[in-house]
Amino acid sequence: MTWRIVVPGSTANLGPGFDSIGLGLSLYLQLDVTPQDEWEIVHVSEHLPTDIVIEEHLIYCIAKQIADQYGKQLPACKIEMTSELPFARGLGSSAAAIVAGIEVANLLCDLHLTTQDRLNLSSQIEGHPDNATASVLGGLTISSMTKEGVVDTLHVNNVDASFVVFIPNVELKTSEARGVLPAQFDRGYAVEASANANMLAASLMARDFKRVGHYMEQDRFHEPFRATLIPNYDDIRSAAKEAGAYGTALSGAGPTMISIIPTTIEQVFVTSMQQRFQNHDIVLTKADEHGIQVTTIATM
Repeated sequence: MTWRIVVPGSTANLGPGFDSIGLGLSLYLQLDVTPQDEWEIVHVSEHLPTDIVIEEHLIYCIAKQIADQYGKQLPACKIEMTSELPFARGLGSSAAAIVAGIEVANLLCDLHLTTQDRLNLSSQIEGHPDNATASVLGGLTISSMTKEGVVDTLHVNNVDASFVVFIPNVELKTSEARGVLPAQFDRGYAVEASANANMLAASLMARDFKRVGHYMEQDRFHEPFRATLIPNYDDIRSAAKEAGAYGTALSGAGPTMISIIPTTIEQVFVTSMQQRFQNHDIVLTKADEHGIQVTTIATM
């Protein structure tokens, strides 16, 4: 028997929703998992590395961690892995891998994890719930996590908007992007930043995409400090606005940027941005509406 695990990538923050707002995207990590006597992981996608050390592979490490946590022996399997999520670009590749690794353990060890278990475990490993909850549930997630690692998520589907991501050919590790952030903010500054985050969340819930775009560009928590790390940050924001975008923000910690645009200008917008930013991969996407999905596929 082979299980197919499909996990959406995600964008986090959308500007001021720092470490709490996530959105599942229609860009996917796929694993075909077949039990066998020895471990084997095969990377099918061209941009994934081929020099695989099983014991150091994130999927294996997460699956082993979860199995150990539940007192189970992790059986061996073959995993064929395909990904549309470039590594360290701000599109939730690590969160998707964590969610997938948890599911590998769930299936192989017959753990019967609940959705809440998946939310808690993935967010605990990630350290914050934005990308992880979006990969588990899809759609829009607004989340908090207690010190004990319990996640509370408000989940909204049917986010009927179009998004365009600007993916540069450079990596930016989240640890490096976090290193430039201030340790504290003055009260007045923090109040403004919090108000902008509240307005972003409310606008998303109301599906007021014009207002969403405005508040995506009003972050005070992280983008002012990360902007210098991002290729063409100011140019992309201004060019996207001129081409009709509602707003543009970093996707997660970057270096990818994401615009929310009217669905009526999709192709014209993408063509314009491709001509303008030829060193970026310009990808049109939508919100994923399903989250992680597991199916059984026939094997010969």
